[in-house]
Amino acid sequence: MKKAHWLIIFLVISLLVLSSSIAFAQGKRFEGIKIRFFCGGAPGDPFASVVYKGAQFAQEDLGCTVEYVFSGWDPQQMVVQFKEAVASDVNGIAIMGHPGDDALETHIDEAFSKGIIVTSQNTTLPRAEEKYKARGFGYVGQELYESGVTLGKGCVSMFDLKSGDRAMVWGLLSQPTRGLRTKGVIDALEEAGLVVDYIEISPEVNADAPLGVPILTGYVSSHPDVKLVVTDHGSLTATMQTFFQAAGLGPDDVVGAGFDLSSATLEAIRSGYTDLVLDQQQFLQGYLPVLQLCMSIKYKFSGLHIDTGSGLVHAGNVEEIAPLVEEGIR
Repeated sequence: MKKAHWLIIFLVISLLVLSSSIAFAQGKRFEGIKIRFFCGGAPGDPFASVVYKGAQFAQEDLGCTVEYVFSGWDPQQMVVQFKEAVASDVNGIAIMGHPGDDALETHIDEAFSKGIIVTSQNTTLPRAEEKYKARGFGYVGQELYESGVTLGKGCVSMFDLKSGDRAMVWGLLSQPTRGLRTKGVIDALEEAGLVVDYIEISPEVNADAPLGVPILTGYVSSHPDVKLVVTDHGSLTATMQTFFQAAGLGPDDVVGAGFDLSSATLEAIRSGYTDLVLDQQQFLQGYLPVLQLCMSIKYKFSGLHIDTGSGLVHAGNVEEIAPLVEEGIR
């Protein structure tokens, strides 16, 4: 090969090495930004794990530093942890909205007064969003009441439930805002004439779903005519097959419906123990709040309100996204 050719090759390789070195030296676009991110549940929780993975992907892609907080779905614990985050040296906080505006409002005010941008995921904080939207407060998650109505109506239409049929809804009506999803389910079922028995998810079951086995078995024992069970909680939905089997129910004895996909829920859909799930794409509830904060902190963008509720998943369509569910992305 002629010397000129070797020289050209040498120059091309040198330019590639130089450009790579410059890119490495420059780092990623949002390096230096520090974020405190609330994952919601406990480590290993089926729902929180996917949220956590989404936030981790964002951290890797964007170059920011993210500290992760797990709360066991306990609103009071979230308030304590949020106060701690405001007292830290972070630039932004992504909070689960479960405690509600009343519990978080003064602490959000303090955060913004200190120059810390706050945004929310999974559960809306309407007053805070209205007050601070221009300064970066957004929301990533489903529209709660509407999601509940969608699932309730889907159950009625897909499984030919009729007026007078009995349904049990296991939810979180006691929580401000978060309880709107439970209310949506109940309203849709009652509008169709179903008899709805409501059970509040206890703090213990909220944090550790398998502890609900005796509650479900006791209910089924005293209400053998139940046609539908709806669990308004990702971890309870992921445990539905365990609940039904412990109660002596087969896959075709009761319609099972709930929220959020996970590997366990995928298997329950395949086996027939779970019949309908509303997928709120919780991976996005991890990724997008981190991106939102980075953009607002560095470029002063206002908050974005993003609905991640994608629709209903059942045995007829779940295999289209099953590989992503198994990967922990859907």
